[in-house]
Amino acid sequence: MPIFSAPDGTGLAVRFGGSGAEPPVVCLPGGPMRAGVYLGDLGGLSARRRVAVLDLRGTGASEEPRDPATYRCDRQVEDVEALRKHLGLDRFDLLGHSAGASLALRYAARYPERLRRLALIAPSPRAVGFELPAAERLRIVARRAGAPWFAAASAAYGAIAAQTATGADWAAVAPLYYGRWDAEAQRHHAGERVQRNGAAARIYNSAGAFEPEATRAALGAVTAPVLVLAGELDWIASPAVAERLAGLFPDGRVVVLPGAAHYPWLDDAPAFGSAVGGFLA
Repeated sequence: MPIFSAPDGTGLAVRFGGSGAEPPVVCLPGGPMRAGVYLGDLGGLSARRRVAVLDLRGTGASEEPRDPATYRCDRQVEDVEALRKHLGLDRFDLLGHSAGASLALRYAARYPERLRRLALIAPSPRAVGFELPAAERLRIVARRAGAPWFAAASAAYGAIAAQTATGADWAAVAPLYYGRWDAEAQRHHAGERVQRNGAAARIYNSAGAFEPEATRAALGAVTAPVLVLAGELDWIASPAVAERLAGLFPDGRVVVLPGAAHYPWLDDAPAFGSAVGGFLA
């Protein structure tokens, strides 16, 4: 796996996939701080375009930095810029998933002129200070009623909302992240334990990582087309949040995938590949 150097000397790994003559789409994983392998082939996106999946510092094949404070989201913006330079691109396509979209948004605010297209997949709204109202979360969660795991997940969600959640509660809500809690989803979820740098994740969203008001204002300078893709059943980054986020850009658009949740390329690969692949074409 190719390694390049971040500005502070940390060795960062990037995984290339797909084919085609166009420059690769740079993909930023979420988690936060989960190795990029969980993105898989992004619902067949790599069959349409070359992709370059960055392992954020301290995850996957990337080195741990000397200074753990550099795990904070805003401190990793220059890692993305270093990758752009490493690839020799003047402008490029950028994709961020979940917490990785927070990093993509912070990059877009700092370097709007470097973006050709920006795809935000099930994006965390932390970077722009948007909150998903509790009533909206409950409405989305309630749509899963009738599933065999729903009673346990609903009770666990109550503990999470009350900020009394245990590890068992977080395990119980795992099915809510997927449109189908089938064998594939369960395997995907099981991988998180070994793919995520928990210590780094606690720093990623820590105090100072985001400047929501300034970021919202800066995103008005992003002239590149922006796609915000949400899953209909996503209780983390709902369609309503996606609409608000897209409205921050001069050329923002929203796609909502029916029946999908937080990992939409797993829930409906053909629809995801068509929407994102078509946008990035």
